[in-house]
Amino acid sequence: MPESLAARLRAIAQQLADAGVPDPLVDAELLLGHVHGIGRGELQAAVMRGDLLDDAETGRLDALVARRCEREPLQHLTGVAAFRHVELAVGPGVFVPRPETETVVQFAIDALLESADPAPVAIDLGTGSGAIALAMATEVPHARVHAVERSADAHAWAVRNTARADNLTLVHGDLATAFDELRGTASVVISNPPYVPDDAVPRDPEVRLHDPAQALYGGPDGLDVVRIISRRARQLLRPGGLLVLEHGELQGEQIRAILSGDGWRAAATHQDLTRRDRATTALRD
Repeated sequence: MPESLAARLRAIAQQLADAGVPDPLVDAELLLGHVHGIGRGELQAAVMRGDLLDDAETGRLDALVARRCEREPLQHLTGVAAFRHVELAVGPGVFVPRPETETVVQFAIDALLESADPAPVAIDLGTGSGAIALAMATEVPHARVHAVERSADAHAWAVRNTARADNLTLVHGDLATAFDELRGTASVVISNPPYVPDDAVPRDPEVRLHDPAQALYGGPDGLDVVRIISRRARQLLRPGGLLVLEHGELQGEQIRAILSGDGWRAAATHQDLTRRDRATTALRD
């Protein structure tokens, strides 16, 4: 007998809660909506109407719920991750973009919008899924956005996500050497680099077991790649250009010291919406 969406939603939310999944009701709604072929808002309306779950959907739904109970990332199960106003294709081999990065990229977008250049250049070093680069390219359509990713697996996801943006150039390469042809021209360089110290294993199984290590770990203090970016961004930015770095909540002071030592000016650390230090910006002299 077909089961009501409301009853199945309650059961899935309880399963996920028992497995320690954060926000179990939200995940239950997203999984049920994914299998049912509707968005979360539409699902909530269907639950209120008393709609039924098709028997043919039950087996697929049960399999996805079991995987989520094993703490496989929700985005791997649905195949998409929301980021600002876009949806990104994600899966094994690429870092799943986080909500906090949505506030970090705003610094870059604001700088591009305020630039007097009719076609300001923005560079995303280590683009992963392409989230930051695509946000800049779509929200500042007159900008020329360039992005680089070293991982072959992540680059493949970025190719898929950024193909829609005509003003975005993606390359597969090393952030320390890419874009020599752009030296001294960029208005903005932005990066969400790996910044977890090598011995600081993340608590969440979704991160620890499923995000690629190359996107997480940044050396003994987590800042090895930040040091590389500091030097490279000074080569790429024009005078007065802006560097934007995402980082962990306890790393702001160390990063400001690195940047000041490399000759950057006006290094400042900014909080995210949870009032945790999340980004540091600096200006090229």
